[in-house]
Order: sequence, then structure tokens, then C-alpha cells
Amino acid sequence: MAVKVLVVDDSGFFRRRVTEILAGDPQIEVVGTASNGKEAVEQTLALHPDVITMDYEMPVMDGITAVRQIMQRQPTPVLMFSSLTYEGARVSLDALDAGAADYLPKNFEDISRNPDKVRQLLCDRVHALARSNRRSLGFSAPNTASTSASSPATPAATPAARSVAGSVAPPTQASSEPARRSPAPRKRDYKLVAIGTSTGGPVALQKVLTQLPADFPAPLLLIQHMPGAFTKAFAERLDKLCRISVKEAEDGDTLRPGMALLAPGGKQMMLDSRGVVRILPGDERLNYKPSVDVTFGSAAKALQDRVLAIVLTGMGADGREGARMLKQAGSSVWAQDEASCVIYGMPMAVAKANLADGIYDLDDIARYLTELR
Repeated sequence: MAVKVLVVDDSGFFRRRVTEILAGDPQIEVVGTASNGKEAVEQTLALHPDVITMDYEMPVMDGITAVRQIMQRQPTPVLMFSSLTYEGARVSLDALDAGAADYLPKNFEDISRNPDKVRQLLCDRVHALARSNRRSLGFSAPNTASTSASSPATPAATPAARSVAGSVAPPTQASSEPARRSPAPRKRDYKLVAIGTSTGGPVALQKVLTQLPADFPAPLLLIQHMPGAFTKAFAERLDKLCRISVKEAEDGDTLRPGMALLAPGGKQMMLDSRGVVRILPGDERLNYKPSVDVTFGSAAKALQDRVLAIVLTGMGADGREGARMLKQAGSSVWAQDEASCVIYGMPMAVAKANLADGIYDLDDIARYLTELR
């Protein structure tokens, strides 16, 4: 069956363009359009779409308010459009807290200059969200309070953002294998915790990191597929929410217990032989900028068996080869379980390659990390 999509935007041009792009995919059907958030809620209740594309700034009712109402009344995966600016990052993160599943940049120049790339990107994302794990989407009513960085929503299992900085990997289907449960991990003295994630990652990271105590004994490296304009705002938001410190990584940063360094979007984050953070330009040959594989691989070389790597929700298989290098060096690897993932792609790739020492629910990952004290 075709994926039913509702297109919401106050710009008639953008509604028509998005509709045309989606209509070019025989497996997608645009069942309706709306020009403001109020219409979006009404159309969602009437048409029951599988996926909604949503603008933020609209008359009558803005996109974030509409997302909250939709999640309360007719929970549906929402793909937000946002600008590639600091303010666009803040808005996108607010939308994810409200219950949106993912976002894409609203870039008119890309639509005119790279129509084929935009078509593939948008259609792939719609298909992925249509197949997303509904159990993990937090489809109980989300927090209706303001979700600004100063008064954040409760980080229920709402999904989140994925990188648009690199080319798009084909969506990975959910596994048909029965869920695996792992025993609690054995305690070890780690010199680094490295966490890689993509679709669903911002909210998953927020849920995990907000549980850590201020005196968490290990440094952390965070690799989230996210464009460069967004990572600074995301790091600042996490820093306000968490008891540990969080910052966007800079070249020359050193690892410190209780400090999480977030890889800058559009670049690569590595550890050198002395364990010093190096930020390198994004290699155009790599799909992901930042890449989990790159950071994991460098950590394996620098710290050998003293790393705990964690692969959370996300499309594709980034992190699998880096996890392989870490396992060969004697380090430990955890993967998020299918039931708590928004997209069971990256963790599934690690699990299917038999690289995971433990497969855990997101809540268990947070709890086991706190026990590292």
C-alpha cells in the first residue's frame, strides 16, 4: 500500500513543490494539504495520514502547537521543515520535544539546483518514518508545556533528528527476529564512553544523558548525525538539561570525566594517539559527517580495550565497522534494542554482526551507565 502523506505549509509554492516531489514516487500518495496548523490538525483527524510534513512558522497555529495537538489526538509521524540556522535548530529541537519524528532543512535553493537529490532525500525519509517503530514514538500524549531550552519538555521516547549533511543511506527495515534480552553488564573501568546515533538520537541522547550524575567517572564522545548549523544549539540544550557538562567539540579538546563532547556537524571527530580530540573536515567520500565509524575507529586505536561504545537508534549501519574495531581491541559495545528504537537500523547492524556485548532498552542503558560510578 502507498504511504499516505499530509503536506502542511503556509507557502502555496512549497506545498505544491513538496506535493509534486512526493507524487513522483509510486509508493507515496499525498492525501491532502493544509496551510496552517489548525487545518493540519483537522486534516489529520479526517484523513488519517501515515506521515505528515510540517512547516513551523504559519498563521492561525504554528507547527509546534499543531504537533502537540496531533500527538494528543491522532499520533502520527511528523517530518518538520526548518531553516539551516541557529534559530532553525532551536525550533527543530523544540519540535522534536513536542513529538515530531524527524526534520529536513527548508532550502529553496536546493530544490531548484538539486531536484533529484531533494526528491530522493524527502521520499526516503517519508518511507522511513512510515516504517518507524510506533512503540518508540512516545504516542502517549506528550508534555503540553513550553518546550524551550529554558523549560524543556519531559524527554519521553519521542524521536528525533538525522543528518542531512551527507548522502542518504537506504532505510533499514526492522528485524523480524525475536527480541533479545541481555543480562546486566559486568562493571569495568572505562576511560571513555562513546555514543553514536542518528534518527531518534537527540531525544534518546537527552533521555540517557540527563540521568548521569555530575561526578560521572568517564568522559563521553557523542556522535549524532546532524548538520553543522544544529550541533552547537543541541550541545547547549543538553548542557542546560544535564548535570554533566556538554559542549560542541573543538580541535584540541582533552577528555575529562563528566564532560561530553558532541561532534560538530559536517566534520569528523577523532582521537589522536595521546587521546586528544581532533576535528577534521568532512570527507566527501563518507556518507556521514560526523561518522560514528570514524570516531569509534580512532578510539579503538587510542584507547584499545578501555572504551564503552553504545549504538542508539538510527537509519543505516554507521557504527558497525567502528564497533568491529573496538571489539577487536577488547572494548565493550552495547546496542539499543528494537522495541525502544525509532529506527532499528544502526543497532540492528551491530547486533546482526554479533558485535554487541549487550542489547538493552534505552532506560536500561541510562541505568547501567549510572552504575559505572
